[in-house]
Amino acid sequence: MFKSNNITAGVIYGLILPGISLFVFLYLLKGNFLIFNKPGVPYLVAIGLNLLIARFYSKKGMDKAAIGIVAVSFIFMLAVFIFKLQPIK
Repeated sequence: MFKSNNITAGVIYGLILPGISLFVFLYLLKGNFLIFNKPGVPYLVAIGLNLLIARFYSKKGMDKAAIGIVAVSFIFMLAVFIFKLQPIK
C-alpha cells in the first residue's frame, strides 16, 4: 500500500497524521485540550511523527515520497504557528 515513490503519494501519506490530529483535537475534544498549557503541542507531535515517517522513507530510497511528506509537514507547521501559537491582536 505505501510503496509508491512519487510526490503525490508522499503528500497523501503526509496528510494522514495531521488530519487525524485535526479531527481528534478540534472536533472530538472541541479545542479544549492543552498539554503543558500549550495549545499547539498535539499538532507539533503529529508533525514530529510525520518527519520520522519521512526519515523512514528516505532511508528506504523513496526520496520523492519523503519530499511530499516533508512538504506537507512544513505547510502544517506553518499553519499551526500562524493559527494556534500566535496571539490574536
